[in-house]
Amino acid sequence: MPDRSFLRRLLPPDLAAKLDASPKPVGSLGYDRWGFYTSTNRNSLALTRLLYEHYFRTEAYGLENIPQKGRVLLVSNHSGFLPLDGILIGIALATNPHGSRMPRAMVERFFPSVPWVGNWLNAVGAVVGDVQNCVDMLHEDEAVIVFPEGVRGTGKGWDKRYELQRFGCGFLHLAMETDTPIIPVGVAGCEEALPMFGNASSLARSLGLPYFPVAVPIPFPAKVVISFGKPIRFKGPVINEQDTEKHVDEVKEAIRNLIDEGLIRRGSKERAVR
Repeated sequence: MPDRSFLRRLLPPDLAAKLDASPKPVGSLGYDRWGFYTSTNRNSLALTRLLYEHYFRTEAYGLENIPQKGRVLLVSNHSGFLPLDGILIGIALATNPHGSRMPRAMVERFFPSVPWVGNWLNAVGAVVGDVQNCVDMLHEDEAVIVFPEGVRGTGKGWDKRYELQRFGCGFLHLAMETDTPIIPVGVAGCEEALPMFGNASSLARSLGLPYFPVAVPIPFPAKVVISFGKPIRFKGPVINEQDTEKHVDEVKEAIRNLIDEGLIRRGSKERAVR
């Protein structure tokens, strides 16, 4: 890890002040019970912000829609064979000019088991996508990022870019049961930054992974646009699965529209697949 004094110089004073004011309940040592560590998060942000601003030239729109406090679920499309989209969304929230927030990102179970990477992901806010973890964090008024496509999104390959895969319904149940607003999020550009051209499925099975990407190992410097929609609220309790699926489709269509907005801003002729 680079020298901490050097990392501190990478954070503008106004951003450092926003981070200090960001609501994040941690213990006296800077940890919380899910592994978030204030010092590691800040040092990582100092470095990853440079990639966010200069390598991927990220643009974020609709940040005024993010509540400055209180529980919220950020529901996003998932693309690229690595969790780049979650990292960039997290930086967008942390550097939000309308109020900094340190979000949590629900990740697949195999990520925390990867040596070093798993510890780092936990320290910067990633949590195993367990229902109880999410419920507990929402009850503590956290901002939680979820990807209902899961590995279906990250492992879908280049030929299905911007084609939303099947959404799990768990996020909708959680939102309704905890009275949590949903912010739809559309990410455009991670498909191009991390294109996956194939899947070495036999090798993936031998390693216990959901897929093993046939891809260039270093992200391309593709421009990324993140669009945050207006909050959506669904009143609980959950009555039946038909209503649940209808509400999930509403969120999915909102994300498609946000992806389209991002693609237009990128100057792309592609659109999200309907």
